[in-house]
Amino acid sequence: MTIAVRRITLREIALPLREPFRISSGATDIRRILLVRLEDHDGAVAWGECVAGEAPNYSPETIDTACHAIKTWLAPLLAEPLPHPDDTTPRFDARVRGHRMAKAALEMTIWALEAERRGTSLSQLLGGASERIPVGISLGIQSEPEQLAMRAAAARADGYRRIKVKIAPGADLPFVTAARAALGPSTTLSVDANAAYTLADADHLAQLDALGLVMIEQPLEPEDLRRHAELQRRLRTSLCLDESITSVARAEDALALGSARIINIKPGRVGGFWHAKAIHDACALARVPVWCGGMLESGIGRAHNVALASLPNFTLPGDLSPSARYWERDIVEPEWAMTADGFVQVPRGQPGLGVQVNDDRIDDLTARCEDIRL
Repeated sequence: MTIAVRRITLREIALPLREPFRISSGATDIRRILLVRLEDHDGAVAWGECVAGEAPNYSPETIDTACHAIKTWLAPLLAEPLPHPDDTTPRFDARVRGHRMAKAALEMTIWALEAERRGTSLSQLLGGASERIPVGISLGIQSEPEQLAMRAAAARADGYRRIKVKIAPGADLPFVTAARAALGPSTTLSVDANAAYTLADADHLAQLDALGLVMIEQPLEPEDLRRHAELQRRLRTSLCLDESITSVARAEDALALGSARIINIKPGRVGGFWHAKAIHDACALARVPVWCGGMLESGIGRAHNVALASLPNFTLPGDLSPSARYWERDIVEPEWAMTADGFVQVPRGQPGLGVQVNDDRIDDLTARCEDIRL
């Protein structure tokens, strides 16, 4: 039975963070989020989320460019029914170059819609098998090393199974050293640079080798796989690529060059589940572990990430923190929670996303709303 989308609703909401989240390219205190609601001709409904930010500091895409791309180029391509969710990406990619976050917002929602139509969980529809997923936390750049050390220790006490700290030039070695001292040698610790360094910083970054990190994530410019490979040869610590991985071909190139030993897959950034699954499979074939990163998603985006992270090669803790980590109040019920021992349960026994979207909460937060009828 084909998937025939009747109506696409785009809603921009403004979701306040509990506290500002700072990375090397800037800070966020209120998250502008583009939500996607799809309805088919039988009345089935599903929600998705675009991960694009407000400014092009992490990615060339923004919430405004994504909204334009969806309305102008992508939504019309859904006027004809789809045989299967897997057919969405080939149709999009044949007609529209780039705009991966915009494509992902629609493609991932189509997968959720099909899960609703079949009465199965999104995890099962994607081929996931895990019942629960280990959870890591990402700590933004702090003003002082001691402040980071306290937050890292608190995160460990809360049960997180991996602690990641954001770094940037001038906010790296003393900060990570303080975090390691607070956590002790056995706690899984990693750092994320969000492309803040150059190869000229190799000797400086090599000093992180002494701290027993599980990975250094995305230290260099995203397009430069060769220099990442050179940096990896100069470090004992494994490099992890995030922004660099935009397709299965890029992942295969990175693995062939030796640019990284770990890959971070964010489905909303790579173009959706079709690309994310292909990257997952390529890494599994190469025996390279993957994990699911976060992009300050609401509970809707978190549901999509949890479903993907249930696939078998997601063997490292993902950035799948509970709702209360970021939001005073999320837009789904129940809100995402973490067990005392640091896992999130995959809602495999419930259809679709496995959580209920709070329409009233979304109405209260909506800044703009547009309907597209096909």
